[in-house]
Amino acid sequence: MNVRKQFAKYVSQNILGMVGISLYILADTFFIAQAVGADGITALNLVLPLYSFIFAIGQMIGVGSAIRFAVENGQGREKKFPWFSNALIWTTLFGAIFMLIGLLFPEQLVALMGGDASIVAVGAPYTRIFMSFSIFFMWNHVCNAFVRNDGSPTIAMAATLFSSLFNIVFDYILMYPMHMGMEGAALATACSPIVGILICMVHILSKRSSLKFHLMKPDAKKLWLSCQVGVSAFIGEMSSGVTTLAFNYLILGLAGNTGVAAYGVVANLAIVVMALFNGIAQGSQPIVSDYYGRNERAMIRRVSRMGFGLSFVFAVLIVVIMWLYPAQLTAVFNKADDPVLAMYAEEGLRLYMLGFFFAGWNMLGASVLSAMEQARAAFVASMLRGFVLILLCAFVLAALFGMTGVWLSYPVAEALTLVVTLTGMRKALRAGVEKNIH
Repeated sequence: MNVRKQFAKYVSQNILGMVGISLYILADTFFIAQAVGADGITALNLVLPLYSFIFAIGQMIGVGSAIRFAVENGQGREKKFPWFSNALIWTTLFGAIFMLIGLLFPEQLVALMGGDASIVAVGAPYTRIFMSFSIFFMWNHVCNAFVRNDGSPTIAMAATLFSSLFNIVFDYILMYPMHMGMEGAALATACSPIVGILICMVHILSKRSSLKFHLMKPDAKKLWLSCQVGVSAFIGEMSSGVTTLAFNYLILGLAGNTGVAAYGVVANLAIVVMALFNGIAQGSQPIVSDYYGRNERAMIRRVSRMGFGLSFVFAVLIVVIMWLYPAQLTAVFNKADDPVLAMYAEEGLRLYMLGFFFAGWNMLGASVLSAMEQARAAFVASMLRGFVLILLCAFVLAALFGMTGVWLSYPVAEALTLVVTLTGMRKALRAGVEKNIH
């Protein structure tokens, strides 16, 4: 297939899939805002880091294992089955741990995230339900990554879109006609990955699939090798959770629960925007892995250039929209027409979203480095944007400029990270890539 057509196919389908995933979080926010109000948005925003942590581990194991699988496939190797089986077994073990924590300690988790007594009362039932389905969330990430890398990006896209559609429809049914409130929103979200897994099974059980599950002893070495190249996916997913957690604590001190609710509006819209750039990064990854396996570095450069160009176009469009229509976007989630919430959220949308000029390139760069098995470079870039710089910038700028500093910390951190990301990519593409598949 022509590389442009291949890029267009994989990236467009991954963008649709990733936007689908983000839309059900946005739908949760919208329905909760209408049914429960600002306390509901605050509770949801406080527990979002828990979502991010569960998703991040599923992504790291799933995407990392699928990259190893794709590189071996490109080299014509035949030892492909253990990667899929090993990923499912390890995610089952990790998911069971999260399930038990969620069942036993939901109130303590919401309080640990910064919730007061009123927020704990709203958020604990939600947390108990969605964490009980942790295994399914992780399986969904594994199945989706492998189906995509096994040559069926259309099925992977359909799985994410239909699971998201299920979530949105049942959000409404359970929260309104059935009057289940936050518990209904949690149950709709918790069941949605089961739909995605069932759709992925269409490919997994087909004759053209290379994916077979074999019951086996968990292989720690294979897990480690998968995590090495999947760490950028982990940090990419985890960065939103760490950012949310840090911002929640800072904003609680600066503006209280209303400020956290405003950040909930900004963060949830940012998740949808992030999905566009994640779609570009994840859509490029299997193509780069395949060309890397065949040692075609010139084609890797072409794919990278196309990804950077598309990321820049999206960034321009997003920033223009956020600067022109912040009041209209905020009003969708501000049922009570709270002027303080509106003031904080509108400033946040204008300033925070500037970070996507740089974030899209950072996400693509980390994905390309992982696909080329440059685990150390991908890890450094991902750690800087996901943990080190964002936390440093948030605390320093918040101390200097208050809420304005909180909003500016994201674009400043992403801009600083971009220097490291581009340097790592330049070195990897110039140097001879030494394959070291185990």
